[in-house]
Amino acid sequence: MREWWRDAVIYQIYPRSFQDSNADGIGDLPGITRRLDHVAALGADAIWLSPFFTSPQKDMGYDVSDYTDIDPLFGTLADFDALVARAHALGLKVIIDQVISHSSDKHPWFAESRKSRENPKADWYVWADPKPDGTPPNNWPSVFGGPAWEWEPQRRQYYLHNFLAEQPDLNIWNPEVQDALLDTMRFWLERGVDGFRLDTVNYYFHDRHLRDNPFNPDHTGPDTYGFQIPLFSKNQPENIAFLQRLRALTDEFDGRMMVGEVGDGGQAAIDIMAAYTEGCERLHMCYSFEMLSPEFTARHFRRVIEGVREGSPHGHSCWSFSNHDVIRHASRWAAHGKDTASLARQAIAMLASFPGTLCIYQGEELGQTETELVYEELTDPPALRFWPEIKGRDGCRTPMVWERDAPNAGFSEVKPWLPVKPEQAGRAVDGEAADPGSVLNAYREVLGFRRQQPALRWGDVAFIDLPEPLLAFTRAVDGQAVTCVFNLSKEPAELKLAAPSTLLGTSEAVLKSGSLHLPANGFAWLAGEGLGLSV
Repeated sequence: MREWWRDAVIYQIYPRSFQDSNADGIGDLPGITRRLDHVAALGADAIWLSPFFTSPQKDMGYDVSDYTDIDPLFGTLADFDALVARAHALGLKVIIDQVISHSSDKHPWFAESRKSRENPKADWYVWADPKPDGTPPNNWPSVFGGPAWEWEPQRRQYYLHNFLAEQPDLNIWNPEVQDALLDTMRFWLERGVDGFRLDTVNYYFHDRHLRDNPFNPDHTGPDTYGFQIPLFSKNQPENIAFLQRLRALTDEFDGRMMVGEVGDGGQAAIDIMAAYTEGCERLHMCYSFEMLSPEFTARHFRRVIEGVREGSPHGHSCWSFSNHDVIRHASRWAAHGKDTASLARQAIAMLASFPGTLCIYQGEELGQTETELVYEELTDPPALRFWPEIKGRDGCRTPMVWERDAPNAGFSEVKPWLPVKPEQAGRAVDGEAADPGSVLNAYREVLGFRRQQPALRWGDVAFIDLPEPLLAFTRAVDGQAVTCVFNLSKEPAELKLAAPSTLLGTSEAVLKSGSLHLPANGFAWLAGEGLGLSV
């Protein structure tokens, strides 16, 4: 029997911004439960919930102080159980975020660990002595700026934090730490969750000798993290054995899965994705930031997909174009689009044609754009520290919009934690649902078409050599084949076919007299393979 996750459509929900049910301006679990019908009607198979655990919210929940309870901002364990029950009744699986590379500095484990070098949890976090001159033990940087080390006067040592100083890294070299983390995950599995999204999955292990990272001569960005090649601060080979322990845990339960976030780019990310999903004893699937980048070329998409499949022929990938950490793709790729709606329609057609699992971030089904914020509206730590060169992640985290004419577009009765601005409110669900030509209805149509096409769900992929800006490939399984063609340009394109075919699904393409006419940002699904496409 084929596992449900292999061709699933996963809908990511950012709890703070989905639906406020108690008029405090912050989304919550009951609000999510209220709006699950929208997700089911879209054609999703599962939801992924960003963190809702008890947290000081220094990094919006990615700093966990209790792995087995709900932060009061979002509700209670009873609310979570009700959410899971409603999701399952609608046929939706439930995936939750697991942030186990680090905890909050308010977690009881860290409170004990920092007290001394002799207490029972002294080795549960990554501690190191200073250099003779009192400086940090090595040159590792934090992703959020500055050194990755913070001085703790009680122990007279530094502790490692790959992100905020309030997010100390757990020492996963310690078997006791591994056992404790697996126990927290078992808690949620027994509560009925169907899977985990593993945050920063390649950060779990560090070099035991704490060697300096080498200099990166190619870095040109505004961040300090990129000045180094993270040879020793992450991506350690020992991570594989821990992933195998995680897999063994999920395999104790029927139909569960794990998807890992690889916090890297370029060829390194492709190689890690392949290694982490190889065989049946590691992760079920991975995704990286390669599809979340500004690059929008046929060569790029082909390189990423082929790279992962060649590196791990039996591995599995999860693809997404937007999430809570990057500029929304309708804005990120705007220079390549005739208009927002055309670009958004092409994006879901392309994503739905890629081999593997696909993930949709809340609001992208509306063609939602990045919200422009002023400094006084920000909450994101990197943006607050490095504005305006780094604008941070708040612009993609503004509230979901439900009713065009309601206060705050139906998200909350009071001022929300991030503003709902007119440009975003204009794409509310009720207005889009009523418009047959809307982005929302295009998403519903495309996902419905994909569900009916075995070739798009689990077929093999074979790319077709065409010049930029044309991307084309065939998906084929059990005698059925679909050729997928995309014009990644604001200008129309025309291709010739050497063999007869017919158009499948809905698109604005025209097939006539052996020629395929694609409008700006146009796409087409053609019946069959070996069609001899050429320009």
